[in-house]
Amino acid sequence: MISFDNIKIYLPKYLSTESEKKLFEEIKQFPDNIDQRFYTDFLMREETIFQGDGLSDLLVVDMKNNRIDKAPSLVLSNSCDISLENKRYFPAQICYAPIFKLSKYQKFLMEIVGVEPAKVVEHLSVLRKQYYTQIFYLPKGRLLDEESIVFLDRINHCSNKIIPRETLQDLRLFTLSNYGFYVFLIKLSIHFTRMRDSVDRC
Repeated sequence: MISFDNIKIYLPKYLSTESEKKLFEEIKQFPDNIDQRFYTDFLMREETIFQGDGLSDLLVVDMKNNRIDKAPSLVLSNSCDISLENKRYFPAQICYAPIFKLSKYQKFLMEIVGVEPAKVVEHLSVLRKQYYTQIFYLPKGRLLDEESIVFLDRINHCSNKIIPRETLQDLRLFTLSNYGFYVFLIKLSIHFTRMRDSVDRC
């Protein structure tokens, strides 16, 4: 089994000793502990949009059907980049992806795509363990009333100033805990960056 000393070099450097060890213990139990431990109550009232926040009622573009709807979404942007205190010569945009209920996805697979029920059950079991690189699984918790998923390849964006920070708590569905955030960063890293993509680019 991998030791704490070995994995410590990959853990966030800003955590307290207690938080660091708690995160390590949660990582050791992955993927059998993807539950409400994914979320924290600690930052829910902060007037800051954190990477990995779930926010309600963000505008999502459906180009296929030429439609714009409001949907709960997961913030992909780095917290520092979208901080209003970060002054720059060009306006920052908030990147996010819509959150889909797992039950609707299951229904879509069975009724629209026609996947056999047994294969759907197996697919969802693998999905819940975060094994698919382009899908981030969200367990039920905080104000997320159902298991949900986010397709990391369905990105939207909006002006950084559209979301008022003083009423952010009314939009916030959840904030990821250290553990949830760590898993989220791993998923983002794997999906968007492949250092060994086996392509010679000389």
